Amino acid sequence: MSLRTRLQSIPVDRFLLLLIGTVVLAALLPARGEVAEAFGWITYGAIALLFFLYGARLAPKAVWEGLLHWRLQSLVFLSTFALFPLIGLAVMPVAGRILPPELALGLLYLTLLPSTVQSSIAFTSIAGGNVPAALTSASVSNMLGVIVTPVLVLLLAGGAGGAFSFDAIEKIALQILAPFVAGQLLRPLIGGWLARHKPVTVVVDRGSILLVVYAAFSEGVVAGVWTSLDWQDLALVVVFAIAILAVALTATTLAARWLGFERADEIAIVFCGSKKSMATGIPMAGILFAGHAMALVVLPLMLFHQIQLFACAALAQRYARQNQAVATPSVAEAATRERASVDSAAATANP
Repeated sequence: MSLRTRLQSIPVDRFLLLLIGTVVLAALLPARGEVAEAFGWITYGAIALLFFLYGARLAPKAVWEGLLHWRLQSLVFLSTFALFPLIGLAVMPVAGRILPPELALGLLYLTLLPSTVQSSIAFTSIAGGNVPAALTSASVSNMLGVIVTPVLVLLLAGGAGGAFSFDAIEKIALQILAPFVAGQLLRPLIGGWLARHKPVTVVVDRGSILLVVYAAFSEGVVAGVWTSLDWQDLALVVVFAIAILAVALTATTLAARWLGFERADEIAIVFCGSKKSMATGIPMAGILFAGHAMALVVLPLMLFHQIQLFACAALAQRYARQNQAVATPSVAEAATRERASVDSAAATANP
């Protein structure tokens, strides 16, 4: 395998490169004054548009059909909004002692977020899992996350965040929940058009995240928060993120097997129950955490996002190889059956 082929096989998506470029741009040319204020309004509109499109694309019928598989959906829900927060609470006492407060808060915050949609479905499909169940789990997780995540932040991180209040819930209702409901109501009119023009949602999805990241990191640069951050802190955040993901992957796998789920359902549970959404988390952080602290709060989520892509890509390929091994008999088994067939035929021909 050539070096070029090896590099192409590494699951680093272009969006990660765009994120890195956005952070570099914010470091070199941060938004200040009136420009920063303008970016704030543009970002607000982009996020509202994003969740409007989410609502317009999500078919209520598909959600209802998926909800009928209540055991699977319940396990994914418990993993996303119960197991993960417990992991976050277990990590906080240690992280709070050795990391800056904003990074420790960011580790807790990422554990309170809903699951991803696109990558959960994609990895479930690659692994040969229950794709309809994954679609429903991820979609419902994001719908509930608009309400559940702010409540969890209020209960578990309100004191640490210092910027969260019930006003934040009102802002989320206006900026995220209201556009989502509007999208659902207008889905019969524009849902078909969006299905035929999927790049529109992709551009708004990624564009809104890049805007939020640029605004947040610009505020951090202007306020000088990056001068207190060193590479040891980043390395520790990566270690914590890997540990959180490892516990979640192990727990969801063991729980699915212990409860007797079929293999296809197990795959959907593992990929939907072990991931966290940057698409929802970064815009929501802009509302929940005011000021320059947000730049550091979302950093663990950005690192966790790439780590989960690497880990889940490898895991999906492993599931796929196992499925292929089960479906395709080994050469030795095939040869044994062929010899037995020949012996049987010979015995029949020569009684």
